[in-house]
Amino acid sequence: MMDTEKLEDLKHFVELCKENPSILQNPSLTFFKSFLESLGAQVPPSVKSEQGGEEHHDELDEDIIESDVELDNTDIVEPDNDPPQQMGDFISEVTDENRDAAQISKAKALDAISEGKLDEAISHLTEAILLNSTSAILYATRANVFIKLKKPNAAIRDADAALKVNPDSAKGYKVRGMARAMLGLWKEAASDLRVASMIDFDEEIAEILKKVEPNAHKIEEHCRKYQRLREEKKLRKIERDSQQRQAESKAANEKSKKKEQQSEHEASDPDSASDLNYGKIVGIHSVSELETKLNAVSKVSRLAILYFTATWCGPCRFISPFYTSLPEKYPKVAFLKADIDEARDVASRWNVSSVPAFFFIKNGKEVDKVVGADKNSLEKKIAQYAG
Repeated sequence: MMDTEKLEDLKHFVELCKENPSILQNPSLTFFKSFLESLGAQVPPSVKSEQGGEEHHDELDEDIIESDVELDNTDIVEPDNDPPQQMGDFISEVTDENRDAAQISKAKALDAISEGKLDEAISHLTEAILLNSTSAILYATRANVFIKLKKPNAAIRDADAALKVNPDSAKGYKVRGMARAMLGLWKEAASDLRVASMIDFDEEIAEILKKVEPNAHKIEEHCRKYQRLREEKKLRKIERDSQQRQAESKAANEKSKKKEQQSEHEASDPDSASDLNYGKIVGIHSVSELETKLNAVSKVSRLAILYFTATWCGPCRFISPFYTSLPEKYPKVAFLKADIDEARDVASRWNVSSVPAFFFIKNGKEVDKVVGADKNSLEKKIAQYAG
């Protein structure tokens, strides 16, 4: 059989499903959805917003604001801010003489407590602690007096010291639990008191726990509730981010596919622009690059003109501006350009002996050429072969 805490968690989850059935559409709950459907249940689909996306019942980008917890704080006191009380040297060795003197001071303190002289009791216990700093019971006893004086912070310091000397001090846990309860630290108080009860049970601890535990349970349930809400919010955010990434990936794939289809269309359409950059001068730097461009031109049965030039060539500088103006006039001709010093392998392949030189290429074959800076001959042959 399930324990009470797990049953409470299950009850909370069922209530959450009633309020928002679309949570069952979360991929992490597929197993539970399938189980419900196998029993004949009908799980409603995710709620759609007007824009077509899933409607979120809370804004994922906003912080979860926790509500207040109704607690019984009737016996809480204001924290004491006195300077820390004197503590002994935990590592010093205690002589028999000091130990006996400490017992005498402790006896005086107990007498003072019985007479209601609490400040006097603190003084005697401090004297005893300085004489015997290795006694956990002395720190715990002084802590108990601080409880009576409603000084919980001082009591906690002494209880910590007692537990440092003896980690199994039941009285150390007990007085620290009582002090924490006085400060409204209900979870911490309940934890200390439970440990004290396990080490050495007494009726006083049981009575204190009757008040402390209800508040501690409320806080624990409150923490579990908002922890669940944060985890659910985290799951919804992960799912939303995943859907967003999928949508972005799908959009990117569609864009890439569309671009690829457009490129294929341009390559098969003689009148469309392509990577040949019709209307511009295309620089050639290697034989492989030239072959790629010429193959592309051959596929659409167009004319290509390969212009060889050099930076040191005077006639080249003369005719280059004219050659640069031709693509605009003849947009269906591929105008290529290679520097014989930069693309030596291209110049060698075409047996270039002088520049400027213009090779007219159609369907992958040289059909004519012009050597020299002769504008008229160049344009006349372009008009002849471009048609």
